[in-house]
Amino acid sequence: MLRRLYHEQPDSFAFTPANRAWAEGQISKYPEGRQASAIIPLLWRAQEQEGWLSRPAIEHVAAMLDMAYIRALEVATFYFMFQLQPVGSVAHVQVCGTTSCMICGAEDLIGVCKDKIAAKAHELSGDGRFSWEEVECLGACANAPMVQIGKDYYEDLTAESFAALLDDFAAGKVPVPGPQNGRYAAEPLSGLTSLTEYDSGKTQYNASAQAAVDLQDTIKRIDGTEVPLLTPWKGDTKHPETRGDTSADPRPAAGKPADETGVSEQEATAKGTGGPAPEAQAEAPADDQPVAAEGPGVKPEGLSAARGGQADDLKQIKGVGPKLEDLLHSMGFYHFDQIAAWGPEEIAWVDQNLQGFKGRVTRDTWVAQAKKLAAGEETEFSSRVKKGDVYD
Repeated sequence: MLRRLYHEQPDSFAFTPANRAWAEGQISKYPEGRQASAIIPLLWRAQEQEGWLSRPAIEHVAAMLDMAYIRALEVATFYFMFQLQPVGSVAHVQVCGTTSCMICGAEDLIGVCKDKIAAKAHELSGDGRFSWEEVECLGACANAPMVQIGKDYYEDLTAESFAALLDDFAAGKVPVPGPQNGRYAAEPLSGLTSLTEYDSGKTQYNASAQAAVDLQDTIKRIDGTEVPLLTPWKGDTKHPETRGDTSADPRPAAGKPADETGVSEQEATAKGTGGPAPEAQAEAPADDQPVAAEGPGVKPEGLSAARGGQADDLKQIKGVGPKLEDLLHSMGFYHFDQIAAWGPEEIAWVDQNLQGFKGRVTRDTWVAQAKKLAAGEETEFSSRVKKGDVYD
């Protein structure tokens, strides 16, 4: 299906401060040079904020991830989860129209959408509060026909119950999702015929429906007021409301001292009661810059400065981003031919001493790449770097 951007676009887009912080937390999950891996969650967050994906939103996300705009556009237009036109401010209804639902009455549900929302899919209702579309299988075939509204499924529908559902949404109510015919989940209509011992002690609704009822957020879009994303990989392991309250501290994060001995829980588990690992003994980097620590192998001979005051662009080596380039410079490595000359012992030393990036030399075959670059050749990656297309 051809998917185009909407003909009317806003002038600009910017994440709210809370959503911006969330997006930066997502980006921090990935190593330098791999930020584009966060494209889908960031586009989704932008859609949750605005209701749909505009061109300025797509380009804003692309800029955050150092991606060419066309790459972000490719993702946004490929996945049907992304709405490329305005949707209803209250609810966007997705009607499953695949085989099971079609046989069980999906066409009747579409008829309700046409009568109560708009004559055509993706059109806004007269008051701008609702929109609808037909989608492929949503995976609740045992509860056909069904629709997805916001985060939740509404199943076992009839034209009448679906129309009443829309009326409740229009009245500001938050209907209970899940089966709408009295079923608990996807058991036979006549009741359980097996595993009946598990029928007692269950919650009032099935798990996902119960969560929606408890949270009362069925159609509420993510807006940044939720508890922020934790980033334990950056040492952030506490929600803002508990920071500073040591009684609420979780278990120590990886590499963090568990007690006054300075030994992390992970190290103690791995080594018994021995002292901290070599990397834990390294001094904290100044200005948040990584520093080298001693380790196995033989340290390659370095330079005090780049030859002629001009270093090679080491970022042309796949796997080397700005932070790694700075670290390599601090070790005395400025040129492709230096890296190309590393043997197994030198590689072992550098791999061990890339704080936060250990093993990158071997994993990304730096030496093989550097040999080509030192000889004046190009690699597929270096050619993309020169073109400015470094999203990968």
